[in-house]
Amino acid sequence: MRKITVALIGAGQRGVNYAGYALEHPDQLQVVAVAEPNMSRRHNFQALHGLSDELCFESWEDLLGKPNLADAVLICTQDNMHYEPTMKALEAGYHVLLEKPMSSDPWECIQMGKRSEQAERVFSICHVLRYTNFFTTIKRLISEGAIGQLMSIQHNENVAYWHQAHSFVRGNWRKASESSPMILAKSCHDLDIILWLAGADCTHVSSFGSLSHFKKENAPEGAPQRCLDGCPVSDQCLYYAPNVYLTDDIYWPTSAISDDLSLEARTKALQEGPYGRCVYHCDNDVVDHQVVNLAFANEVTAAFTMSAFTNDCSRTLKLMGTKGEIRGAMEKNEIEVIDFATGTAMQISLEIPGGHIGHGGGDFGLIRDFIKLVQQDSKGDGLTSAAQSVQSHLMAFAAERSRLDRKVVALKEFWEVNEVNEA
Repeated sequence: MRKITVALIGAGQRGVNYAGYALEHPDQLQVVAVAEPNMSRRHNFQALHGLSDELCFESWEDLLGKPNLADAVLICTQDNMHYEPTMKALEAGYHVLLEKPMSSDPWECIQMGKRSEQAERVFSICHVLRYTNFFTTIKRLISEGAIGQLMSIQHNENVAYWHQAHSFVRGNWRKASESSPMILAKSCHDLDIILWLAGADCTHVSSFGSLSHFKKENAPEGAPQRCLDGCPVSDQCLYYAPNVYLTDDIYWPTSAISDDLSLEARTKALQEGPYGRCVYHCDNDVVDHQVVNLAFANEVTAAFTMSAFTNDCSRTLKLMGTKGEIRGAMEKNEIEVIDFATGTAMQISLEIPGGHIGHGGGDFGLIRDFIKLVQQDSKGDGLTSAAQSVQSHLMAFAAERSRLDRKVVALKEFWEVNEVNEA
């Protein structure tokens, strides 16, 4: 099969990770161009992939303004910067792989879904969990009838207290207006997996949740705006920034606070940038815990919990069927299947393919699937086509509407309203 060429739009962490597939498998994928407004990131990516100056652009408009440079584009910009480059890329004839969420606006998601139906191009969304051994095994067990007919799903996204503070209190996803509601930004992966496992359309959504802890009224007495400004409880606070970012560990999340990872540069970043702020004195407004209840057309029900207040950053779930149960812990790659009739419990321990750990091996699984689709000139019929992804995104938007209005949302009606009302 022929090697595929790709241009990257957005050389942040996700884009760099996905493009890393080309470095490990140069016979299958080659990155030939990049668009990134941050000069340091652009130059680092250029050096990593050996790109010429004329194929490194400051903006996606400049890249897409050139005659087609590659077979496909990988779009990994911020959440609210997905719609325009995606539509332009499809219009230009590129195959597209788009980072989740598709958009922070439901109307734009619907429009991209419609465009994907018209395009003679592959248009896939980065729902990487579908490509993990963990979830593909669970899907197979359900399909084989290992627990009879599936009835209920309990799924937990354990965000972890430190991850919440980094990404959703101090970080880029702290304000819904600047990115998207947290249920979309953090958990569209999970709602997509629930939809996939349920095996039918979602019909109704209800949700509750709030920002309860990370706000100014919970700040310790005398806590300053910034951790380095003489915090009186620095030796007790779980979120004291120097303890998080000024250690010998310069990998994520520390790597996100500065392109220069020297101690001096990281200290300056805490003195001047968002990651040095007291978590109780930030401008965050997204929830720190939320529950979502889902009903499906085949009468499967699901309960999803997203919470900052966990030790581990992990996903755990339980599936209940007429003949048995499945329990799983994704980060441990462990699945237990319990048979009601015999009372036996079968333990399944999985390995991550190729030793790659990004989302349990899902990151590279996604890229492999995308390459295969492009090689075959498919029309987007992979595991994560945009047409399939629109519904799980609308589930997230409906959950946020339910949370705010404290009402059950009928998904069909919600979809119809947002289809005609451009925000």
